[in-house]
Amino acid sequence: MKNLMRAFLSVLFVCLILIVVINRLNTVAGFSGGNTLTVFNWGDYIDEELIDLFEEETGITIVYETFDSNEAMMTKIQQGGTTYDVAVPSEYMVEKMVEEDLLIELDHSKLPNMQYMDERFMDLPFDQGNTYSVPYFWGTVGIIFNPTLLPEGEVISGWNDLWDPALENQILLIDGAREIIGMGLNSLGYSLNDTDPQHLQQALAKLKELTPNVKAIVGDENKMLMANNEAAIAVGWSGDAADIMWENEAIDYVVPEEGSNLWFDNFVIPKTARNVDAAHVFINFLMDPEVAAQNTEYVSYSTPNKEALKYMPEDMVHDERFYPEPELTERLEVYENLGQRNLAHYNELFLQFKMH
Repeated sequence: MKNLMRAFLSVLFVCLILIVVINRLNTVAGFSGGNTLTVFNWGDYIDEELIDLFEEETGITIVYETFDSNEAMMTKIQQGGTTYDVAVPSEYMVEKMVEEDLLIELDHSKLPNMQYMDERFMDLPFDQGNTYSVPYFWGTVGIIFNPTLLPEGEVISGWNDLWDPALENQILLIDGAREIIGMGLNSLGYSLNDTDPQHLQQALAKLKELTPNVKAIVGDENKMLMANNEAAIAVGWSGDAADIMWENEAIDYVVPEEGSNLWFDNFVIPKTARNVDAAHVFINFLMDPEVAAQNTEYVSYSTPNKEALKYMPEDMVHDERFYPEPELTERLEVYENLGQRNLAHYNELFLQFKMH
């Protein structure tokens, strides 16, 4: 009997040790819980000083991981290998993640700093009532250009200016189907969410006519290339434009007169989150006006936090290239979730353009 009891106690001890080891490994691997919060965000998209401040103020340790596309982010969350507590998808991806039942509803009572958000950027069609998301940053897709490298007399005010033969081999394009097909659609007067096959073919045909002017289709390299005067024009995001302008004072930025994309990146809590309370604390912390102001100065994109503007440099807040008047933002379009079939068609058309 004593031998049996010793054997039982030995097995129990080993089991307890295994539980402790497994819990430790899960924490290291990013399985949140307790005083650990796992955040999944775009690269270079937060002031790291604020992560340190949050950890000091709350005692919560942040495990921080990054992604480079909405699709990569969603795939990893679907796979469930790491249980992320906070993620930062764009607007159309929020809608898609809700459809896939990947998000939990936010508890607004735990997010008192939502009161500081600009009403223009709340209760939007992709998440009415902000049931699942709150905006983190916003911006536009537009034209970054260097007037000193343009042909004499060249004026850039809209998409159609890019087809000028005088701009041969001078334009950098984003490597993104929605952005470039959307540019083609807007240049023809169509919505950048258009799914009419005939309109899409017209957009592709017009984009192919742009090919002689295209120097390269690039990712983040456009910032370095434009800052170093390697090209006269780039199609890019407003935050990238701000970064480039910081490096090169000759650079300017315009939102095309034909229309463009108004985008939002947003905080969400995935359904697999293991530290939901801490996720709310983190989101609320970053919506504090002074914290949001510091973060905005670091990231360079536009903040939806209207109270934060009071703590930011006036020349930044009053720059209409990055904080345009409502009359302009109301003319811009938010990307809609077009469905898998239409997205696949956009990607196919974009590939045809790149191979042309």
